[in-house]
Amino acid sequence: MTTDRVQGFGLGLRTEHYRDFHERRPAVDWLEIISENHLVPGGSPMHHLDRIRADYPMVMHGVSLSIGGTDALNLDHLRELKALTQRVQPGWVSDHLCFTGVSGRNLHDLLPLPHTETTLHHLCQRIGRVQDLLGRRLVLENLSSYVRFAADEMAEHEFIAELLRRSDCALLLDVNNVYVNSVNHGFDAKRFIDAIPADRVLQIHLAGHAMADGFLVDTHDAPVCAAVWALYEHTVRRLGPKPTMIERDDHIPALDELLAELDTARQITRRVLDEQAAVEEAWA
Repeated sequence: MTTDRVQGFGLGLRTEHYRDFHERRPAVDWLEIISENHLVPGGSPMHHLDRIRADYPMVMHGVSLSIGGTDALNLDHLRELKALTQRVQPGWVSDHLCFTGVSGRNLHDLLPLPHTETTLHHLCQRIGRVQDLLGRRLVLENLSSYVRFAADEMAEHEFIAELLRRSDCALLLDVNNVYVNSVNHGFDAKRFIDAIPADRVLQIHLAGHAMADGFLVDTHDAPVCAAVWALYEHTVRRLGPKPTMIERDDHIPALDELLAELDTARQITRRVLDEQAAVEEAWA
């Protein structure tokens, strides 16, 4: 599987929708699997995965790489991940720009990193090693966060752009996370998008969020809101069309509801491209 096979609009594959994909083969261009759910030698998860991937291109998305952690990289996990990539042949393999544990303990959360030169140096070294071990480019997702570090030396968008410049990794741009952080930390979400190099963005996530204790929380349990759709439209105008998916991990609705959201993403992208084509034609 190569990246040119993964284009258009996709969904996260969830167990609640296995039957739909077996029986209906809905009009979805590609699917994203959670890597850790399939790091098993067989059984039901692999049975369904093998059947469904025969009909849909796939990408893999992880939650436990801990690329920013200070513990040694988990070589057993990386070997299992590489074996899964050889089986699935995904368009790409992604994880999160975060750390997930310390001193050998997995905290089962995606924890933010300080935006410093030291962190950049640390990340570049570990990204290079992971890419060498996997034999492919790594894609990292920007995180939602609820705290900032006193040690920060640059803004989040500057940190991510510099990481992309220094390393060979690519970006999974979560537009909802950009919006959540812009509200929580008081920055301009469009300025964030404008700072990202378009050629390094391989994928876009769209999701819902909720308000809790005065913060927006990236919950993945609700429809995409109007403000995030507006930011997505700006993203398409600025970065061009990118493989885009709806991410839902809780309160998972019937598949048709997610397909309707996915169609909204299609309509926004089509409108932007039509408007840009009309402007180019007018200037021709």
